Amino acid sequence: MTVSTIDLLLLAGRAVFLVLSFTLAAVAFTRWRHAAREQTDEVLAQQAVVLQRLADLEARVDATNVSISKLGQRVERPQQLASQTTAPSPGYQIAIRLARGGASREELISGCGLSIHEAELIQRLHGPKARVAGGKSAPPQPHAA
Repeated sequence: MTVSTIDLLLLAGRAVFLVLSFTLAAVAFTRWRHAAREQTDEVLAQQAVVLQRLADLEARVDATNVSISKLGQRVERPQQLASQTTAPSPGYQIAIRLARGGASREELISGCGLSIHEAELIQRLHGPKARVAGGKSAPPQPHAA
């Protein structure tokens, strides 16, 4: 059995084709692994960013919860706040009595520790010029600036 040259050439051609196919498959597989590794690195980087954003959101939610609990405490005790705002301080009561007696703005400021605007307001509301016959108040006078 002799092998003809054509058969020998075909056999060599098949061997070369197989070697080239194997080399091409090895290169393709190596590139595929490299691309998969790069994609994995990108996914891990994105995951780290997402985890950081979640941590920031968690901190914001915690701060919001603290604010809400403080507001809830304020809502639970409205009567305490209302009693603090409705009862005038003894300084104001003294200032009102002095204004009814005709005290000047400077006397109200120095004697009761009021600001200029507070003293002017008390004089307008409770001073002798604010009273007219019948016990009704006159309209407020415009303030000269």
